[in-house]
Amino acid sequence: MSQPASVNLPTWLRPFTAFLLWWPRVNRDTLRVDAMAGLTGALVALPQGVAFATIAGMPPEYGLYAGMVPAIIAALFGSSWHLVSGPTTAASIVLFSVLSPHAEPGSAEYVRLALTLTFMVGAIQIVMGLAKLGTLVNFISHSVVTGFTAGAAILIATNQVKHFTGQAIPRGASFADTWTHAFTRMDEINVAIVATGLFTLLLGIAVKRWAPRLPYMIVAMLGGAIGGAVLAAWLGVELPAVGALPASLPPLSMPALDAESIRAVASGVIAVTLLALTEAVSIARALAARSGQHVDGNQEFVGQGLSNLAGAFFSGYVATGSFNRSGVNYAAGAKTPVAAMLAGVFLVVLVLFVAPWAQYLPNAAMAGILFLVAWGLIDFEEIIHTIRSSRQETAIMAATFAATLFLTLEEAIIIGVLASLAIYLSRTSKPQVRVRAPDPHHRKRHFTDAQGVAQCPQLRFVRIDGSLFFGATSHIRETLAQQDQAAPGQKHVAVVAHAINFVDLAGAHYLAEEADRRRNEGGGLYFIRMKDTVQEQLAESGALKHIGGANIFDSKTEAIAAIHKRLDPAVCRTCQARIFRECQGVAAPQTPVPDILLRPLSHA
Repeated sequence: MSQPASVNLPTWLRPFTAFLLWWPRVNRDTLRVDAMAGLTGALVALPQGVAFATIAGMPPEYGLYAGMVPAIIAALFGSSWHLVSGPTTAASIVLFSVLSPHAEPGSAEYVRLALTLTFMVGAIQIVMGLAKLGTLVNFISHSVVTGFTAGAAILIATNQVKHFTGQAIPRGASFADTWTHAFTRMDEINVAIVATGLFTLLLGIAVKRWAPRLPYMIVAMLGGAIGGAVLAAWLGVELPAVGALPASLPPLSMPALDAESIRAVASGVIAVTLLALTEAVSIARALAARSGQHVDGNQEFVGQGLSNLAGAFFSGYVATGSFNRSGVNYAAGAKTPVAAMLAGVFLVVLVLFVAPWAQYLPNAAMAGILFLVAWGLIDFEEIIHTIRSSRQETAIMAATFAATLFLTLEEAIIIGVLASLAIYLSRTSKPQVRVRAPDPHHRKRHFTDAQGVAQCPQLRFVRIDGSLFFGATSHIRETLAQQDQAAPGQKHVAVVAHAINFVDLAGAHYLAEEADRRRNEGGGLYFIRMKDTVQEQLAESGALKHIGGANIFDSKTEAIAAIHKRLDPAVCRTCQARIFRECQGVAAPQTPVPDILLRPLSHA
């Protein structure tokens, strides 16, 4: 393939011309496959868009609008071949959590704030992408995502209880208040509404289980609408319905950028941004691992940011990578981002013909579909695996899950991220400092753990598995001090340093102090197989002058040969172990002759 045209563009322009990298892959064959994948994705997006808008507290049509222009822009400027952007469950429920205290869901003011939040999220995403901060999402533990998603799923079901049962649960009721109301006022339950929702739910489960090739959400939606109409006619009641959707193109919109509106949504901007980017990059990387593609996280940030900026002016709300639509897109055989772009175009066409029929869709049927969505979000297999594998990751997952249910969602995300960072820092601040020694049972005497193995009484080998930064120096200092107490004669310490990736200023100062202290005590500090970058860091900090360039060795053989000459010969002569080859040249200790053998023999 020829060199992409974007290579010759100015550096500042390349993030906005990502399509030039994949455009050469487009041909007649890929267009045919991408068109079918795009049509399939549009069919899936139709019921999902309405469902997600309901979760977000937005008018239903906004869920469809958010899957049109944002999907096209994200595919055009992102780096993934298969990622499809649009409204998602997690982003929708976080949006509801952030905006519902400030405006009535579904109202014009609520929509205005949603557009403002979307604009701000897009702007921050672009800035983060241009600043090369794509690796930040790596600090959000998978356990945080698992716990948050499970909690969000339960909140989705909780918010739909009133539509599923017909009970008069107050708007904005908390998780605990909603279920308390549901179980203590069961006399308010409307049988017709429950029957409609239950029929939709069971129909969706049956189709997903026994007819997986059919789009179960569409079948459940149609079945719920028909079943609800029949039941309403039979009982002579009227079921609350979603209502007709506007059969039109996404209207132009304008986010409110006044100080009051920005202040109202500012508290949730960072949480929404982090969640949206985590979803998008995680899904893109998961699909890239299957397709063999490389995903540029920074470029994905830019693509997502541009899609949200566009969404704010085309009646969308926060869009990010959609797992369901992206998975369908990949499974349908999409070859290039053209498939995601066509999905947005086909969705426009479908809305023009299908939107008026939404007036026949009962709210109870939509609640049943959202119950299906909520159930599918809970990754039971991953939850069980996390519980069995790691107590720390389980704690992170549980904390995020509980915070999602009982605190605001933005607080839950922040708590999960802080818990992940705390455990990460705890792990990295305590690198393993293992004592090593030659294995006497191995022909070449390879080094192994020193426990139960004879060691040199003057020289100790340790391997540090981790970097030396300000948070780790205290642990390393204490560990070496404990080793010194256990073997005070080992004044020479050789550090196997190939696992040390970097040394910061605090770490360099500590190594300089340690080298000076051991030299003053008649010993020394040495390093074996130290990386060039680490040596450069020590040189820049001035610590290398204290350590001495002659005390850094390329191999253990070279180190032993040099250090052995600096050991106390008197101690070597009394050593029985003969740890190293160099020890063979040292005179063996003489066994004292008993006095009785030195006396002259007496004659009888």
